[in-house]
Amino acid sequence: MVVGDVTTGTDVLVIGAGPGGYVAAIRAGQLDLDVTLVEKEAYGGTCLNYGCIPSKALISATDVAHDAGDAEEMGIYADPAVDLQRMVEWKDGVVDQLTGGVEKLCKAAGVNLVEGRAEFAGEDTARIVHGGEGQGAETIEFEHAIVSTGSRPIEVPGFEFDGEHILSSREALALDAVPASMVVVGAGYIGMELSTVYQKLGCDVTVVEMLDDVLPGYENDVSRVVRERAEDLGVDFHFGQAADSWEEAGDGITVRTENEDGDIAEFGAEKCLVAVGRRPVTDTLNLDAVGLEPNEDGFLETDHEARTDVEHVFAVGDVAGEPMLAHTASAEGEVAAEVIAGEPAALDHQAIPAAVFTDPEIGTVGMTESEAEEAGFDPVVGQFPLRANGRALTLDEEEGFVRVVGDGDSGFLLGAQVVAPEASELIAELALAVEMGAQLEDVAATIHTHPTLSEAVGEACANALGEAVHTLNR
Repeated sequence: MVVGDVTTGTDVLVIGAGPGGYVAAIRAGQLDLDVTLVEKEAYGGTCLNYGCIPSKALISATDVAHDAGDAEEMGIYADPAVDLQRMVEWKDGVVDQLTGGVEKLCKAAGVNLVEGRAEFAGEDTARIVHGGEGQGAETIEFEHAIVSTGSRPIEVPGFEFDGEHILSSREALALDAVPASMVVVGAGYIGMELSTVYQKLGCDVTVVEMLDDVLPGYENDVSRVVRERAEDLGVDFHFGQAADSWEEAGDGITVRTENEDGDIAEFGAEKCLVAVGRRPVTDTLNLDAVGLEPNEDGFLETDHEARTDVEHVFAVGDVAGEPMLAHTASAEGEVAAEVIAGEPAALDHQAIPAAVFTDPEIGTVGMTESEAEEAGFDPVVGQFPLRANGRALTLDEEEGFVRVVGDGDSGFLLGAQVVAPEASELIAELALAVEMGAQLEDVAATIHTHPTLSEAVGEACANALGEAVHTLNR
């Protein structure tokens, strides 16, 4: 028996329960709006289920094993045994705890949860197709809609994901045994994070990248520290190489790449991870019905209120464009909900931090020196090396730095770049400083606990002022 169409109504229809969608739904519920949240697969979206959380869980677990087995200089001798299947089960437990929490929080905020795939059927209606035989569909009439459908991994032609030989990041995070060898196509943040994980687990990792260095978009001295650490771990890099084709070979595969001169290189491996980026998911939405069209890059363009070209339709998260970060999605979701509720709210992307969970981590916020110059500022730069920080030395972490960029005229902090252990945590102080319009002297005058990595933040700001004590001033 097939359940026929039923029609319901809601103030706010949220499509997609990732970190943008579920936050938008909860905030809208807190503001006394009637909210319906539609999710076709898993609450928490890619971030909680197949991306941010599971990857960081594996990074943390892998670091425990690697650090224990690589501490002879400290007088520690160990040879840890890794059970990847058990590690993945632990990772899945972390994911389940968080996704279950999302569902409870949504219900506590009065959000109506609907499982299914949503597509627009008109300017103020959407059709929800439920999974499973005989589950039918329903129509939801809405006053406002928030699109939060996220993104999916980009497939390289000829390297379609099969889950056996050619892996996406999702499948690479669910392997139950460590491959003997792996070719990673792409040296962006996903490729670098997972390359490091599997190299530390004992996999022989080869990275092929069509550009000339890792982590495109980051300054050379930032990416250099991460690349050299990965090389020290044993990761083999080949730059200027574009993935061309692959074929099965014995128990594994052979990956062929081509450089700009047309020369072909071959790399044998057991698995191939393709990590060349992600593209927004808009093809499932029937956007024409609501009068929307993605731009040439596939994103839904929005304004400072997260509003699209259609006044009552908002877009948040990866589907709305760069920066494609979970915390950006959440911030945009809150803004969209508050705007719909008539509250004053707007986005300020200048103070949004970014982090890469490589070894060491990278944290950035605001402008680089060159970006500040392009924006018309006369920047001053302060930098503090980790080798001069006592806590870094006690962690056996000498490579890396904290760099700050300020306005030479006003002294306002414009941005920062951190390459260090826990850079994802250290950048928060600097993001707050940028957000509140703090000056370099405000951060430099803040007393930082000793001995901590955070002292490098204060010292970098002091260095920009020519007042650093524990490093030579510029």
